[in-house]
Amino acid sequence: MQLIDGKALAEKIHKQVAVDVEALKREKNIVPGLAVILVGDDPASHAYVKMKAKACEKVGFYSITHHMPETISQDEIIQIIRMMNDNPHIDGILVQLPLPKHIDTDKILEVIDPKKDVDGFHAYNVGRLVTKLDAFVPCTPLGVMKMFEAYEIDLKGKDVCVVGASNIVGKPMAALLLNADATVTVTHIHTKDLKAHTSRADIVIVGVGVPGLIKEDMIKEGAVVIDIGINRLENGELVGDVDFKAVAPKCSFITPVPGGVGPMTIAMLLSNTLKSAKQRL
Repeated sequence: MQLIDGKALAEKIHKQVAVDVEALKREKNIVPGLAVILVGDDPASHAYVKMKAKACEKVGFYSITHHMPETISQDEIIQIIRMMNDNPHIDGILVQLPLPKHIDTDKILEVIDPKKDVDGFHAYNVGRLVTKLDAFVPCTPLGVMKMFEAYEIDLKGKDVCVVGASNIVGKPMAALLLNADATVTVTHIHTKDLKAHTSRADIVIVGVGVPGLIKEDMIKEGAVVIDIGINRLENGELVGDVDFKAVAPKCSFITPVPGGVGPMTIAMLLSNTLKSAKQRL
């Protein structure tokens, strides 16, 4: 069993991004800029935004956070996004999800200029991803693909089971895997027999937010397990969607929580923003 060290890999990516940023500043006088829109006072969202701001500072990005009250109207958010769309110093616009219930998330994401959609959630980028064209790809699935690449895990012809079918993780993950010639099964809340799908897969990728959902008997010997879930237990412990202690001994590769996919998500956000800044030219 080998641990996939997302933290070390993300650190490597951060260093490369910082080198590229320095070159962009020196040669083209361009500083990549990221704007984050944060609505309300959700503690998890605040923690994520803080981490993103810290990462931006570390690699030399210009970053700004628009923190808005829970009660803000949809039109006001749209107005701010349009302002960011027109700002030539902003290369990436990120709306921290989830948004309050009175806001239509789909409408908000559609307002973002697809060229600045560094989260890869705009329908334009989703369509390009599915049709195997160059696009901004959602950061978490892209981070998982970079892990496969770094650890030389071949996807061609492999049976891969994706547990969870969200627009943010499950669906784009499935599209990336199909583009890499894997055979993909996507399971979700209405799947009748989850174990039947996971136990025959060469690779299992899970991201649903249910602690310990994937048990030892649901994974075959030698499988690769990627745990995207991150859950805080009542005792404050952070755990994934996989029963790590029981499942890990059966795996050829497995990601820990924390220190697995999480750091890669932020690394890919930086990577996407840098890509957008380069496209400014």
